[in-house]
Amino acid sequence: MESRLALTVDGEEHTIEVDTRTTLLDALRDRIGATAPKKGCDHGQCGSCTVIEDGRRVTTCLSLAVAHDGASIVTASGLSDGDLGLHPMQQAFIEQDAFQCGYCTPGQICSAIGMLAEIADGSPSFVTEDLADPPTLTDAEIRERLSGNLCRCGAYVNILAAVRQATQHSDKGAA
Repeated sequence: MESRLALTVDGEEHTIEVDTRTTLLDALRDRIGATAPKKGCDHGQCGSCTVIEDGRRVTTCLSLAVAHDGASIVTASGLSDGDLGLHPMQQAFIEQDAFQCGYCTPGQICSAIGMLAEIADGSPSFVTEDLADPPTLTDAEIRERLSGNLCRCGAYVNILAAVRQATQHSDKGAA
């Protein structure tokens, strides 16, 4: 059974027809041509397919495309502004050498940006010490909140440094 849906991806509107069993990841890659989200595990365990949908991070391999009709999706490719350059998180990943092979990097970056939005909204995580107070961005919080994004190359120390660097820019209003 086919279904028509509208998606805005990286600022561009798309209307596509997909089999109702099509994942959002397959719709993005195969039907729209967005190659930033990667197909890693296809089980929601690696985070390579993470994008930002309506301000929240989404693991696209676990989501059916039809459930996202009308959504606004930003992939790692849509984060940079051609006139202003790279998003501060993208720049931090480069400066902190937070990737090796780069396969997981788009998902890592989208997840990190989504994580910062969760912190700003006051959403607690498993390691948040006091649920009555807003969470603070400790190394433990960053590690816990990004634990769903795997890096086979093991660039975790540099990913943590990149998130830290990007939050310094965010504090100045750049993120």
